[in-house]
Amino acid sequence: MTDTAHILLVDDDERLRALLSRFLVEQGYRVTTAACAADARDKLRFLDFDLMVLDVMMPGETGLSLTEDLRGDRAPTMPILLLTARGAPEDVVAGFEAGADDYLGKPFDPRVLLVRIRAMLRRATPAPSPEGPLQLGEASFDAARAELVTPNGRIRLTGAELALLVAFAARPHEILSREALAAVLEMDEASERAIDVQVTRLRRKIEPDPREPRFLHTVRGKGYILKPGP
Repeated sequence: MTDTAHILLVDDDERLRALLSRFLVEQGYRVTTAACAADARDKLRFLDFDLMVLDVMMPGETGLSLTEDLRGDRAPTMPILLLTARGAPEDVVAGFEAGADDYLGKPFDPRVLLVRIRAMLRRATPAPSPEGPLQLGEASFDAARAELVTPNGRIRLTGAELALLVAFAARPHEILSREALAAVLEMDEASERAIDVQVTRLRRKIEPDPREPRFLHTVRGKGYILKPGP
């Protein structure tokens, strides 16, 4: 992913849209703006985007609802960064549970947004592991191709899910702490609680029964460990 990435910026605040759009264009990105969720849906029908910056609280459909819907068939892998004035832990967790890749509270410095965008674009195309495909029961993960394949076909991963699975695949049978996983996702310390949500989402993709994990296990008080196998 390069700095020519195309970003969809969705916010009902016209002044903020103009400010952020101008700033991101100056950083070398292509930017398309939308004033609401319905406007964003129209843009998504006709244009391809590498990343979406999406306000949570908007008139009509909220950013959370739009994110959850896009994680269906419309845009299952496109990185989504949520913007909101509500930064309580439960609000952050709700954003990640809806399918967001990152979360930034208002007000914020545009330079912080830029750092988050660059990190999300890097996660969308992580450095491939030199190892061969990893077996997870009937599923196979090829880090070099960034592909998770099951007997029913290819499973599409978000940038965060892909980055986590690459990290676990590179160090199987080794406990990775939440702090280490937060570093993989380039999250700040305040976001480490969201790691549990991201792991839960990844389990839904790789586990036959996410409620009874066979491969990605929790190690109480320490973090998570991947134990691949047939």
